[in-house]
Amino acid sequence: MRLENLFLTLLRYKSITPQDDGALDFIQEYMDSFDAVRLDKNGTKNLLLHKKFGDGEHLCFAGHIDVVPPGIGWDSEPFEPFIKDGFVYARGSQDMKSGVCAFLQACKEVENFDGTISIVLTSDEEGDAKFGTIEVLKYLKQNNFLPSFAIIAEPTCENFFGDAIKIGRRGSINGVIEVFGEQGHAAYPEKSINPVNLIAPILDGLAGHYFDGGDEDFEPSQLVITDIRAGMEVTNVTPSTLKLMFNVRNGVKTDKQDIEDYINRLFKGINFKLSLYQSAKSFVTKRDSKIVKLFQEVVKKSIDFEPKLTTSGGTSDARLFAEFGVKTVEFGVVNDRIHALNERCRLQDVEDLKKIFDKIIENFKGTIK
Repeated sequence: MRLENLFLTLLRYKSITPQDDGALDFIQEYMDSFDAVRLDKNGTKNLLLHKKFGDGEHLCFAGHIDVVPPGIGWDSEPFEPFIKDGFVYARGSQDMKSGVCAFLQACKEVENFDGTISIVLTSDEEGDAKFGTIEVLKYLKQNNFLPSFAIIAEPTCENFFGDAIKIGRRGSINGVIEVFGEQGHAAYPEKSINPVNLIAPILDGLAGHYFDGGDEDFEPSQLVITDIRAGMEVTNVTPSTLKLMFNVRNGVKTDKQDIEDYINRLFKGINFKLSLYQSAKSFVTKRDSKIVKLFQEVVKKSIDFEPKLTTSGGTSDARLFAEFGVKTVEFGVVNDRIHALNERCRLQDVEDLKKIFDKIIENFKGTIK
């Protein structure tokens, strides 16, 4: 099957998270020279493919087959790919069936490799991600089969293909602060304790606060207030409680405990409750690691441009590989319409991505020729 046909076939599956619509069955059959393990759990479909070519290191390609709902207002049918001016329009064309298509075809064509190649695919990365890639990683660890390196084919490029490689991701810490006062009449403020008044003097120390100054790999860890509410939407009653929500996208210099300690100091003397939840941990693969240097060399030679190394953006399953000690790099097509109406991907970028993966596999043990 030609790469273009494989891409169009994958895009026709209505694999809205956490469903795969049969896509993983098709992939398992398509990659029939690889050993397959199905690790489905609680409605999430997971597929592990692996093939040993030699006794060398274990390289893993990973991604997700699920997509977000298409929404209303597309110019074409979101699950019937439409080609115009070299672009393929369909839900999942950028995020991330382009990447899945590229590494499937690259792996299918491998004839010689000094080690093991595996592929990890899930149907629940866009949703809760509780029973997806993490279940495969648990299985790999239990069987002493964790890869040395992983490549996640998320769409990483910013302005043109090849301009950015992700070597890490910021963590994400969500917080809820409840401030308690005493309700009263607006005409007698001295007889109440207004929680809005309690936080007003310290709000400047909370909104937009930088916990660190960042570093070579990460932007500063900043607190972003996402919601504040209190009262009953009337003008004559002061509120008894105030609820404030925030998020911190943190680098490796700031952790959950740092945020808790800062807020406790800031709110000292105020009756409040803090709840913190870490939905993703920050990680970075060192710039001088084998997989990062190899990607830099391959991409630079392929497009005659020095790609930047970045940790920007939201979260991905790369964080899960990092938690298991796997050195991880993310590289894929341009990211400019993911999750949007009329999502599209340049077909040539998928072809070029596949060629990049070919070169990574070809040169995995040695230097770029």
